[in-house]
Amino acid sequence: MTRQMLIYENAEVITREAHGDLCVAPVTGLGFAAGLNSLPLLAAEFEQIAAQCPIVFAGEGEAMTPVALLGLAEGQNLFIDANGKWTARYLPAFLRRYPFIFTETPGDEDRLTLCIDTGFEAVNREGRGERLFDSDRNRTQYLENALNFTSEYQTAFRATRMLTARLRELDLMEPASINATLPDGQKLVLGGFQRVQPDRVHALNDAEILALYRSRMLDMIHLHLASLGQMQTLLDRLNLRMAAAKAA
Repeated sequence: MTRQMLIYENAEVITREAHGDLCVAPVTGLGFAAGLNSLPLLAAEFEQIAAQCPIVFAGEGEAMTPVALLGLAEGQNLFIDANGKWTARYLPAFLRRYPFIFTETPGDEDRLTLCIDTGFEAVNREGRGERLFDSDRNRTQYLENALNFTSEYQTAFRATRMLTARLRELDLMEPASINATLPDGQKLVLGGFQRVQPDRVHALNDAEILALYRSRMLDMIHLHLASLGQMQTLLDRLNLRMAAAKAA
């Protein structure tokens, strides 16, 4: 499974002094994410994502996080085509937030600093696109919008961590893997992730179930489990890609 920071090459803290002349050109494609076979999700996105791809959990312990599974092999993204176009209806917030990101201050998770990936090709000092600061070194509306969106993302991220913490506390998780056979006989095995074990949910007492229901975490569990049926969607997308490559 992929790491959350994988698409960020050089995240720098945004300052007037260092980035007063920095611009961000319009993003014309998502080729920078073409090698991601999964990407982090927010709990608030489960309903949208469950309709198009599997939701699983990557990482262990406090690092466990929900991810959208986008491919069946390392470096394979079946939702971004050769032109860098996203080919599903809903684009996850993790990609919409890029190239901005908040970083936490060690020892103080409530203190966040806005950063930008200066390694991204759209980030430039040639005046292409939107400026971060105006001629008086004040934040532009573009930067304010990025700050607001990233702040909203961080709030939703904290709610997501509450979900994963509760799943761990209730011991609902189990290791999982995918085993599939393609029409050409090729066998696929993908592991390294976790899923909720339904029988463990059924074994919870009434008070635990009620608490999950009232916090809407039970909805998230049901959406996660339902999304696993989208494994066939990944196989269908892979078959189409293989057929297109063969025809070419």
